[in-house]
Amino acid sequence: MVRAQVATGLFVLLVVLAGCLGGFGGGDATPTTTAAETTTAPTASGTLAIHYLNVGQGDSTLIVGPEGETVLIDTGDFKDDGEHVIAYLKAQGITRLDALVSTHADADHIGGNAAVIEYFETEGEGVGAVYDSGIVASTATYDRYLDAVEEYDVPLYQTRAGDTIPMAGVEISVLSPPEGYLADDDRNENSIVLKVTHGANSVLLPGDAEREAEAYLVEAYNLDVTVWKASHHGSSTSNSPALLDEATPAVSVISSDYDSRYGHPHQEIIDRFAARDITTFWTATHGNVVMESNGTALTVKTQRAAPTAAADLRNAAPVSPGLDAPVETRLVVRGDEAIAVGETPTTTEVTPDGGVSLVVKQVHADAAGRDGENLNDEYLVFENTGSEPLSLAGWTVRDEAGKTYTFSELTLDPGATVTLHTGSGTDSDTDRYWDASGPVWNNDGDTVTVTDDEGTVVVEVTY
Repeated sequence: MVRAQVATGLFVLLVVLAGCLGGFGGGDATPTTTAAETTTAPTASGTLAIHYLNVGQGDSTLIVGPEGETVLIDTGDFKDDGEHVIAYLKAQGITRLDALVSTHADADHIGGNAAVIEYFETEGEGVGAVYDSGIVASTATYDRYLDAVEEYDVPLYQTRAGDTIPMAGVEISVLSPPEGYLADDDRNENSIVLKVTHGANSVLLPGDAEREAEAYLVEAYNLDVTVWKASHHGSSTSNSPALLDEATPAVSVISSDYDSRYGHPHQEIIDRFAARDITTFWTATHGNVVMESNGTALTVKTQRAAPTAAADLRNAAPVSPGLDAPVETRLVVRGDEAIAVGETPTTTEVTPDGGVSLVVKQVHADAAGRDGENLNDEYLVFENTGSEPLSLAGWTVRDEAGKTYTFSELTLDPGATVTLHTGSGTDSDTDRYWDASGPVWNNDGDTVTVTDDEGTVVVEVTY
């Protein structure tokens, strides 16, 4: 029996089944207004982590949600048969995949699908569902993938624009392919394109989308993302100026081999990123790249320190897939501003009319030991730099995530300070206690905002 015929029949059946399962539609929505066009970022809680795995000339991305849900997007090249991906997932303590997304059927994206499914179904806690564009490939790699889906009876959903992939606290919107497909059913042009949104941060994951798919995205959506996953490994057939200008990313990630047989990333794309001042990470030189979002700030961690100016990407030694080394913080992104570790962040202090002057004298965000077990060593020090006593009664302090503390009756004399501890204790004129149940201030950066009893911003400091 010809696999393409089996696959086609299987997908026809699954479209019918999908229509009967709430939340897993067959893709008949028209994306004129979608979740991807949200103009006001939803309130986010917890931490979203996106892991870009160094798999050489291939692609694999892991998403771990605030409540521990997992989505794996692609599994690398067929030559590795999922080896690097499975080893990485084991090292992260992942025991179940809630979703496996096959962006398209090229062997450098689904190369480990069969092995990953078999591993989690036999040694882990299973795979919740597989999402696929429905365009088949006549390859042994694709055959093994569908054989594994059938053998372990994993639900398989044909996925279209307008669908969503469920994850608590995170929006994962499917932007492409549209119903009817693009470019005569070309696999790359009909890659599953995802937009992942967590509070103010969003990431575009375009698979190997090329010119026609990118033109469709520009036409169909109002995109505005924090992070751009370079399409098609940084190929000049993708990453169009029109889509980059629509998406306006602050950061990009390229996944390809250092000595790619295709020349990825192409110099044209490097120049394009450089012209737009997009901070760029390359798995071939940075190794695994991990981004953590708290809903406001986005922290970028990598295995190796390497240039992030696009024009300088190749001025670093290659990092082999499978490198066993921890990731370290390299960058913090807030809105359009990317702050490298060691750089001086933007600091703004506002003095309202009347000469009131309160400054944040010190931010001690990184408590000794485990932050959650030493909350009183996480603190802020405020100082009255004015010449008159300053009443703080009713004034509030908040972080980027919206956690708020309100001062009770307290007057600071000129030159006096008060320390606001995150933990618990007995309030005094020099020390106040938030009584928070966990850490408030991000070790990797945050914004302290103080408003007076009328809601006027008195101090706003980003560290």
